[in-house]
Amino acid sequence: MSENTSGFVVVPAKAPGASGAPEPAPRGSGGAGLSARQVQIRSIVQAIGMLPVLLILCIGFHLLTEGRFFTGQNLSIVAQQASINTVLAAGMTFVILTGGIDLSVGSIVAISAMCGALVSFVPGGGVLGILAGLGMGTFVGLINGVLIAGLRLPPFIVTLGSLTYLRGFARLIGHDTTVFNPDLPFAFIGNDAVFGVPILAIIALLVIVVSWFILRRTVLGVRIYAVGGNPNAARLSGIKVWAVLLFAYCASGFLAGLGGIMALSRLYAANGLQVGQTYELDAITAVILGGTSFVGGVGTIWGTLIGALIIAVLSNGLILLGVSDIWQFIIKGLVIVGAVALDRFRQPGART
Repeated sequence: MSENTSGFVVVPAKAPGASGAPEPAPRGSGGAGLSARQVQIRSIVQAIGMLPVLLILCIGFHLLTEGRFFTGQNLSIVAQQASINTVLAAGMTFVILTGGIDLSVGSIVAISAMCGALVSFVPGGGVLGILAGLGMGTFVGLINGVLIAGLRLPPFIVTLGSLTYLRGFARLIGHDTTVFNPDLPFAFIGNDAVFGVPILAIIALLVIVVSWFILRRTVLGVRIYAVGGNPNAARLSGIKVWAVLLFAYCASGFLAGLGGIMALSRLYAANGLQVGQTYELDAITAVILGGTSFVGGVGTIWGTLIGALIIAVLSNGLILLGVSDIWQFIIKGLVIVGAVALDRFRQPGART
């Protein structure tokens, strides 16, 4: 979808299976006065997005590490490292497209992993452990959605509160210790592969495909973009804005719960204090790097995937180069600032 600069021209919703969400009408003067060639170049740049950056990083790290980056083992590690953030970022994309934010996803990962770990000790509790984690994530997303969509509380404050109290609950139900299950029934999810492709990566790709289908091939997707573009116009056109927001936060919670199960299956353990720390920052960074705007209504799920891969490649490459974790934190922080700056200059009317 091409970048818009002011909301949607609201049209009658298409039936599911239609060709996709309508392109938003430009706001302001973002594209005024451009020649046809300039518009075409801009469209190509928007479509490519951050893919050249990802390719440059991969090639650069391969050269700097003397050929250690493009190996089967390392690429498998990168795929695993990117998988959980990709799932969280997909949910974050739904939320940010509506003009909101979800700071609680890292804590949802922690409490979902803890619930899954505790239930996994029940005889025959393999599937129940997975359902417990997914259910907890969805429940928290529902609470966030009700407070934001129903009571119209600020998303930043609501999810910031959730980030804090959920972390506390995760520590409480786990007695502030690491819950370890060496016989975790679903550990294969985090450690096995299918034809050399990690199952974690397959799950992440499936999440991206389903998210793309929802956003570009359903009426719900049209309404998500409409609400993010101009919530008042969407409301006047008959769209139930509260229902769209409720879906976005439930989807974010569900996918964060899935991320918790993925983390648990990878580690065989859950810890309320450590699991999911700063995951919300990585997810937000991936979404913004991928081209989704903080103001809502603009973005693609494939861009989010590219953003998540950039973060995973950056982390992996720095480790291969032997960069200390101190400098890794500094570099990641600069990337977050850069992502926000990039979003600012992508906005119409921004001065370059």
